[in-house]
Amino acid sequence: MSSLTIRMPDAMHARLRDLARARGVNINKLIEEMATATLSAHDAEVRFRLMAIRGKPGRALAILDRLDAADTRKGMAEARRPFRAQRHKTTKK
Repeated sequence: MSSLTIRMPDAMHARLRDLARARGVNINKLIEEMATATLSAHDAEVRFRLMAIRGKPGRALAILDRLDAADTRKGMAEARRPFRAQRHKTTKK
């Protein structure tokens, strides 16, 4: 395991400390979780951009737009949830 020193404003450190306390974890664990979520989001973006290059760019970019909209509306918590495609409703006749 590696050690990393991060410089940040005191106010940001205090907010992170309060957030970690509210979640019941230490600051190191909180930052590790945030880094994991950020890397997962990056990996998904790279994967979908590769899909766009290979075949159906409109579909892949539409998925990225939906993910961006979800991040904007719900913040980081949404990034931790697995993506589930919406199913089309079928009407019975």
